[in-house]
Amino acid sequence: QVQLVESGGGSVQVGGSLRLSCAASGYTYRSYCMGWFRQVAGKEREGVAALRSDGSTSYADSVEGRFTISKDNANNTLTLQMNSLKPEDTAMYYCAASPWSCGSVRLGLSRYFHKYWGQGTQVTVSS
Repeated sequence: QVQLVESGGGSVQVGGSLRLSCAASGYTYRSYCMGWFRQVAGKEREGVAALRSDGSTSYADSVEGRFTISKDNANNTLTLQMNSLKPEDTAMYYCAASPWSCGSVRLGLSRYFHKYWGQGTQVTVSS
């Protein structure tokens, strides 16, 4: 049974940083694809960053250069380092994972691609 649990959300001022974590229990695939998504009420869930098991990454244009996705394999934890935060980054952030690899890592940014989802953690950026 795969379970994804996010943590690290909170409130921060413009220009600040946050680090989100996603503890992935029961997720033991050697080939995999994982991602971070965000959603604002009334809008579609959008892919923010994706990571493939070979270390390849992909980012949404809106966060390229500011956000970094990585995975601590020893602790089976996916992280999202968010720097230079903007008010438009305010959203509920979700961790997602699949029991298969993404042929093109950009596929990992699609909300239709992943099988497993966490419950989300709120990020609020205020000016």
